[in-house]
Amino acid sequence: MNNKEKIIVFAPHPDDETWGCGGIIAKKISEGHEVIIVVMTNGKHAFSKVLGINSDPTPGELKEIRKEEVKRSTRILGVKEENLLLLDFEDGMLEKNEREAQEKVIEILRENPPPAEVYFPYEKDYHIDHRVTNRIVKNSIKKLGVHTTGYRYSITQKFGRIGPLIDAFFNLFSRNMMRVDISEFLPLKEAAVKEFKSEVSIISSRQKRPLIEEIGKLLKNEEIFYVDK
Repeated sequence: MNNKEKIIVFAPHPDDETWGCGGIIAKKISEGHEVIIVVMTNGKHAFSKVLGINSDPTPGELKEIRKEEVKRSTRILGVKEENLLLLDFEDGMLEKNEREAQEKVIEILRENPPPAEVYFPYEKDYHIDHRVTNRIVKNSIKKLGVHTTGYRYSITQKFGRIGPLIDAFFNLFSRNMMRVDISEFLPLKEAAVKEFKSEVSIISSRQKRPLIEEIGKLLKNEEIFYVDK
């Protein structure tokens, strides 16, 4: 990459950009590149639909909490405030709003031509919003004929623990899996992750184990990406 290339990261929910590629975001910014974060949904139903929590906070309150958390988190990684784009679709409903969401993604890609790299979720992730975001980004790139390199990151594979092992085996032959050393930026990523206090505090209290044990699962010295060229 040349200096000051543009990179776009698409996140289904306000936190996926940090969990999935917070290290690479910080690394690219340190190298002089401009990183734009696009958060597809507002994450308001994270508690109500998964945990059955409908008050304290309400979905509306959680939406505002998560908005502020993602602002603080991405600021720690070095992302400029104007480069954080919140599309505000309702989480869990992205598939029903897919056409409108794709129009917005196409508009963003047109306004930032051509990004040298695009990061978006893996098509085998468990959450439907992740798989729909993958489809939206791929279709938008194809429709515009954008020449870019796509890097797909995985949060939680829908086939559990065996899925990543199978993928790793097959990628020994296709060689489209890339491991990036982010150890230098791991402290930044950890600090950014901890800004999602609403999420990690719930995880910690439900599992009855120290917070660091939970977030440690995605705080590794390497980030893994599946590459589309």
